Amino acid sequence: MTSTAEAANPGLEGWKAPPFPPAKVLDGRYCRLEPLDVARHLDDIWAANGGQEQVWDWLPAEPPKDRDAYGALLTSMVAQAGIVPLAVIDKADGKAKGHLWIMEIRPAHGVFEIGWITYSPSLQRTRVATEAVHLVGAYGFSLGYRRYEWKCNDLNEPSKRAALRFGFRYEGLFRQHMVVKGRNRDTAWFSILDSEWPGVNAGFEAWLDPANFDSEGRQQARLETFRAAQA
Repeated sequence: MTSTAEAANPGLEGWKAPPFPPAKVLDGRYCRLEPLDVARHLDDIWAANGGQEQVWDWLPAEPPKDRDAYGALLTSMVAQAGIVPLAVIDKADGKAKGHLWIMEIRPAHGVFEIGWITYSPSLQRTRVATEAVHLVGAYGFSLGYRRYEWKCNDLNEPSKRAALRFGFRYEGLFRQHMVVKGRNRDTAWFSILDSEWPGVNAGFEAWLDPANFDSEGRQQARLETFRAAQA
């Protein structure tokens, strides 16, 4: 690299590639993320997600028709290399009500993504759902990763709104990026960088504080409000 290029793009002094994320329990205030175990989690996940076809609208798989089919799908996830599949446990009752992946893991570049988010209707738009995203981010950045990604179909407006609410920044659109279920997918890209994480993390922690919720579990202030206070 020439001196001009080096001046324009200095090296990452002190940074080194982090390890592949070991599968471990990530424990929060409202939820716990456990390494996906089909024998332990299938019954709860099927009870929460079975028959909920709308949950699968934007996922790259058809909804499982029965418990055995769901079990086969989860088994294939556990066997897949290069991802960390996690069950989402609601600590209010100890039940697994969804699952997600840490994926697109590229240690050499310090990149990780949260994806394949499969939340039951009872989990959607709850403190548990938000805290799960926080736990994954905190874990990745604690290992030394530099970039936390969120990607979704550009037609999936709820997912795009969620990414922005969580503090991801919109980066752009990959047109005709994929073919999913025989249909075109333009992919919207979002990210949080390590330099941005302290403020995003502080916003999550403030929003998740029990004092921010009334006796019915309704928020007193929005996540975006707490994050803005950190700017």
